[in-house]
Amino acid sequence: MNDTVDGPVVIFGGRSEIGAELAQLLAPGATVVLAARSAERLEAQVAAVRAAGAAAVHIVEFDADDLAGHARLVEALVAEHGPIGTAVLAFGVLGDQTRAESDAAHAVAVAHTDYVAQISLLTHLAVAMRAAGRGRMVVFSSVAGVRVRRANYVYGSAKAGLDGFAGGLADALHGSGVGLLIVRPGFVVGRMTAGMDPAPLSSTPQQVAAATARALRRGRQTVWVPWSLRPLFAGLRLLPQPLWRRMPR
Repeated sequence: MNDTVDGPVVIFGGRSEIGAELAQLLAPGATVVLAARSAERLEAQVAAVRAAGAAAVHIVEFDADDLAGHARLVEALVAEHGPIGTAVLAFGVLGDQTRAESDAAHAVAVAHTDYVAQISLLTHLAVAMRAAGRGRMVVFSSVAGVRVRRANYVYGSAKAGLDGFAGGLADALHGSGVGLLIVRPGFVVGRMTAGMDPAPLSSTPQQVAAATARALRRGRQTVWVPWSLRPLFAGLRLLPQPLWRRMPR
């Protein structure tokens, strides 16, 4: 990637495993900005992106749940580095489903980070990219949102909302020069799912990042990771509700 043509790569959630892996794949020749809370503690991620061939690596403080700060951050990034070339929204929380079923505040917190904060940032990014006439965004949905399951309906419902919003936004951006890629991974073995038994067709952060980078290069609008989840969920959509209700996560 040549950042003089495409603009800087900004990873919102620069501490996330998938975000950090994708940053390295997009790094060669690019200016990369890692945005995260306690950004001063991103030394390892900065070193890895620099070693991957980035022309420059910067860090910036970012709290996804601080909606009021989203516009200021996007404006500051454009002012300092020029129009954003690739914006990756790599932040999110899994939450505790059992707790969320009785703790409304926790359920709302999950939805706020995984849905509300995402649509806020996407909207500000879309405005900035439309003004520049170019740019691309990466949104991490999940198969959990394709058909929401009882076992993780709080997280799944947030992802379902995000997937729908992103799909509509992608259509609204058609012809503007701005692209949006929706990534739908299955179970990802990593920090977020530590201690959980991997589900069938699991992937790693490295595999999700590699599939995302390929999809960006090819100009895709959606990518499933692994690809075999797409036909599987096409069938699962037809499963009768009494059977679906008993499905594990």
